[in-house]
This record gives sequence, structure tokens and C-alpha cells, in this order.
Amino acid sequence: MIQNPKRYTITAALPYTNGPIHIGHLAGVYVPSDIYSRYLRLQGRDVLFVCGSDEHGVAISMKAKKEGITPQEVIDKYDGIIRKSFSDFGISFDNYSRTSAKIHHDTASEFFRKLYEQGDFIEEVTEQLYDAKADQFLADRFVVGTCPKCGNEEAYGDQCEKCGSTLNATDLINPKSTITGETPILKSTKHWFLPLDRYEDFLKEWILVGHKNDWKPNVYGQVKSWIDGGLEPRAVTRDLDWGIDVPVEGAEGKKLYVWFDAPIGYISSTKEWALREGKDWEPYWKDQDTKLVHFIGKDNIVFHCIIFPAMLKAEGSYILPDNVPANEFLNLEGNKLSTSKNWAVWLHEYLEEFPNQQDVLRYALTSNAPETKDNDFTWKDFQARNNNELVAIYGNFINRVVVLTNKYYNGIVPQPNELSEVDEATLTELKAYPAVISSSLERYRFREALSELMNVARLGNKYLADEEPWKVIKDNPERVQTQMYVALQIAAALSSLCEPFLPFTAKKLSRILKIESPLNWNTIAQNSDLILAGHQIGEAELLFAKIEDEEIQKQIDKLEATKTANTAENKKAEPQKEAIQFEDFAKMDIRVGTILEAEKMPKANKLLILKVDTGIDVRTIVSGIAESFKPEDIVGKRVTVLVNLAPRNLRGVESQGMILMTTNAEGKLVFVNPDADGVANGETIN
Repeated sequence: MIQNPKRYTITAALPYTNGPIHIGHLAGVYVPSDIYSRYLRLQGRDVLFVCGSDEHGVAISMKAKKEGITPQEVIDKYDGIIRKSFSDFGISFDNYSRTSAKIHHDTASEFFRKLYEQGDFIEEVTEQLYDAKADQFLADRFVVGTCPKCGNEEAYGDQCEKCGSTLNATDLINPKSTITGETPILKSTKHWFLPLDRYEDFLKEWILVGHKNDWKPNVYGQVKSWIDGGLEPRAVTRDLDWGIDVPVEGAEGKKLYVWFDAPIGYISSTKEWALREGKDWEPYWKDQDTKLVHFIGKDNIVFHCIIFPAMLKAEGSYILPDNVPANEFLNLEGNKLSTSKNWAVWLHEYLEEFPNQQDVLRYALTSNAPETKDNDFTWKDFQARNNNELVAIYGNFINRVVVLTNKYYNGIVPQPNELSEVDEATLTELKAYPAVISSSLERYRFREALSELMNVARLGNKYLADEEPWKVIKDNPERVQTQMYVALQIAAALSSLCEPFLPFTAKKLSRILKIESPLNWNTIAQNSDLILAGHQIGEAELLFAKIEDEEIQKQIDKLEATKTANTAENKKAEPQKEAIQFEDFAKMDIRVGTILEAEKMPKANKLLILKVDTGIDVRTIVSGIAESFKPEDIVGKRVTVLVNLAPRNLRGVESQGMILMTTNAEGKLVFVNPDADGVANGETIN
């Protein structure tokens, strides 16, 4: 670990511009990286926080084909949505770039060319899958087939999402092109590879020895597993029509592999920032006194801890990351987040549906962050954290302090009298919190840090509850001056301590308290006079609003609608049964009927006893539909009846036929109905 660095370079994983930002991205990468950057700025550190849109690779091409537009139109559309979402949500990037920018193309090309000229690549001719009908090589995600490890028939050419295995497209059984549906052939093609095996000893020493005690166990464990399994050369070029041209002779029509060019996007984003601000970019990437920290999700650990460091080591002039505090995955209502299945809470939609409540989502995601294991986001938990914590603890304390100060002193901070032991102890405890919160943040324990922040609000609530100034004011107004002065010091401290986590709340609270600029954390740790006697504060405003059940139910219903739509889209028809002759079908007498009566079968949960007018008679039919329909709801229902089914005795009742049913996308029973007007009971269906 670098001690007392001169500057910090903080990177957040470049989001793919094939869709908007969702809460999984926020919890895994952007909220923790923003908290860390904001915290360091409050400490007066030299901080550069960079990111940008990842706009190359097969994911963009697939999205373009699906939407019937060009890759450029795809990246322009989603880059705009993503930028606005980040800005509206308060993610404080110093620079947000895009990999389609000329400065990035130039930077990535120069990086490749230097490694090429140094002889750091292996050139190989390999056989890859080729779609003859589409006349193109197939990138991994343009191939689906059966996983050789678990038998999943919808595995991609790079990974099986069912068992999690990393694959090569040529490993798939019965591969198919997603472009044409054709079976691809093998065809020779030339590519350049980065020989990762050359860097095994360096990686073992740098990570497995050097970072054994300071990197998160989930990161260290995944890296160790990869290194212990033996590293192999990895292709850095691809046969694609979208991306950065490979800048060497003999590579016409080939592009840099997206995993190679994307992390270089951090460097090109830094260059873009430096040009705009009139600064030198190199110290932020090449000075040993710079602390480089990558914030990523666990699916990017290998790229940022093995492959990108190997690239930087090969280039020779760059520093290596001091830490890569990757988070695990956030699930949604018990299911894995999925962009393609629309199983997500999209940031731009949240900001529209919960206006001015950015900090509520920041709080919910941080307090439930998947730091060491996968966690689950639920709307009920989101509501509870807002109502029971932000409103009831934080907001309640601030509201009481401001209301009482305005009520007793017209909003002027009172002059304190002699401090009691309780006052002294409370202010001493308050002074400890900057160091406590800092300690957690420096170790990338954001949940822990947020919990300590809320303990400051709890300290304030307990102080007021114990001291009861609203009772003391009658008999000892001098004592209340001191009580309110102490409470106001806690409120003032919160306005600064909460800024990394809840920046919009910090700004609002500072406005209410009329604090011009954020208080220095060292001042909070050393000084009991954070807001001076005689200072005029503003009127009370609610920091947080209670979220009602109706708002949450609306979000749950929205997800249920998505689930239903996905089921309908992915539902596969049952395979055809064994062939029959016309004569077999002709034996069935299927008629239109009407249900005249319906009642539940005694002591049977699933059965209804129906009286059905079949047009030829009125008969009893026992049907297993009681869990799907109430008897009174189906009286008068037109139905399709198999009337010549041999009678069957069910719980002492003879059933003389069968009602024809099917199931919808939600798995609910549906009557197969004769809807046409003028169809009489007893008409045959043939």
C-alpha cells in the first residue's frame, strides 16, 4: 500500500453503451467510487476521478442489429442517457469520456503499437467459427450452442451463464450463428496474443505476496484461482466490423479486442481532462507517488487484476493499481439483474419516478452494498430504509433541532452556558466520528462507514431524548441554551460528514443551517464550536419524505409485468405428441357448452363440481380448476367440452366429460372459449 500519496487516480468501470445504467452498476461500482472520491476531496487531497462510455465490441454490434440501427446510433443514444443519469444522480466524475473519441483511438493505437514494436505479442493463425452465409467471422457472443460442461443449450461462445464456465466458441456443441441461424464452419485467421504466461511470476509476487493482506478476499481469491490454474496467451485482436483498427500492416479488417482497448479508456479520459484543464496527465499514471484505485464489479476482476496490469507492465512506464476493491453482484427481488430481460431498476426511470430522492437510493444501495457477497435489493427494504432510518433517525433529529431553534431563539444559535458531563461526553464522542468514518472509507468498507454516519444522527437523537429541552424550557431556559447549542454542533457536523454518502442532503442541510462551505473533517475532530453562537439558521425543511405503500406497490407491479412479459416471450410450445390418424381425432366429440352451476367439492382443494349445458343434455363434470377460479365467477361461462370421455368417479361424484383448458404466460388456467357470436350450445368442434 502507498502511504501518504501525493495524488489519487480513481477509475470507475466504463459502462457499456448498449443500455442505460441500473442499480447493479450503481451498487457495484459508481456509488462506492463516488463516495471515496468525495471523501478524499473533503480531505483536501489531489483527486482525479475518471470514467467514460465503453463503445466498442460485439455487445454494441448485437444491440445495433437487434434495434435495426447503426452502432454509432446505438452509442450516441445510450451515451446521452448514461451521461445525464450520472449527472442527475450526483456522480462527481472529473472527466467522463467515450472510447469512440479520437483521443482514445489514438491512445489505444499507440499503446498497441508500442507493445507490438517491443515484441510483446505472439502472432498466430488459428481456426475460428465463420458464418458463410453472413460472410463473417463470429465473435463469441454471435455464437450459441450447448455448454460442454453443464449441457445448457443456450451458452454463448465466451461463457455459459447457467454454470458460469468460461468458454471458447469452438468448445460449444452444436454451435449456431445468432446472425443467420446457420451452423458455422471453422476458418483460419491471423491474430495477435498477449502471452500472459510470461507475467505469472510478476503477478504472483505483486498480488499473491504483495497484496495478500490489503486486497479484499473475494478479489484476491479469484486472482489466485486464475494464477494457480496457469495463465495462457490471450488474443488482443478480433475479426469485427466495429472497433479500433489494429494499427499494423497485415491486420486489415481486424479490430482491437474490446477488453484490450477499454481499460486504456481510463488513460485517454485522463488525457482529455488534462487538455481541458491545462494540466499534465502523466503524473496521474506514471508517478510512483500516485495511488491508483480501480472500482469494478466482480465480473471485471480478471481484466483489472491480471490482464490490464500485464499490459501496463509490458508497456513499462505506468504505475500499477494500489487496490481493486471489487464488489460482488446485486440481485433484484431474488433474481439476477438482467439488461436483456429488462429485470432491472433503471437509474433514469428512478430519477423520474422518485424526483429529488437521489440520496435515498444512494443510501439504500450503500447500506446493502454487495461488498463481500451477493446481496438482494427489494423495494420493501428500500422503503424501510427510507422511512425507518433516513426519515425516523436522521431527518427527525435535524427537524427537531431546527424547529426548536426557531421556536425558542428565532433561528439564532444560542450562547451556551456551563457544559454538563453529558454535554462534554456527547461533544467528545462527536469529535471521534471523523476518524472512525475515515478508517472505514480508507479500507473500502462503505457499509460500515455509512452505519457510523447514522450513529452520529443517533447520538443527536439520544441526546435530545435524554435531555428533553421541550420540558426543561419551562423551569431552566439557561440550560436549554446549552442543550440546543450542543445539538446544533451535531447537526453542523452531519452537514459535512454526510457529504460523500448523501451529497444532495448535505447541500440541503448546509442551506438550512446557512453554512457557506463544507466543514473540514479535522475541524470537526478538534473543535466543539462548529456553528457559533449568534449565527442565524434558516427555517425547517424536511430532509426526507416518507415513501408510501402505493409508491412501492407500483414498482413491484412494474417488475411483475416484466416477469410476465419475459415468460410470454421465452415460453416454448410443448413438443408435438406422437402422430395420430384422422380417425383417432374423429372419435372425439367436442362441443360448445355453458356452465350453469358451480360448487366446490367438499374436502377437496382443487375440484369444482359443474353443471354444464352441452346442448344435448345437462350433465355433471368435475374439473380441477378450484385454485384458479371461484365458483360464482364462472357461472354462465361458455366452454369447450369433450363430451364422449368415458365417465369417471371422483370422490363419489360421476364426472361425464372434460372442460378444455390451457395456461397463459403467467401459468394461470384459461378456458379455451368459443368466442364467436351465434355459436349455440351443442355445436360440434371438428
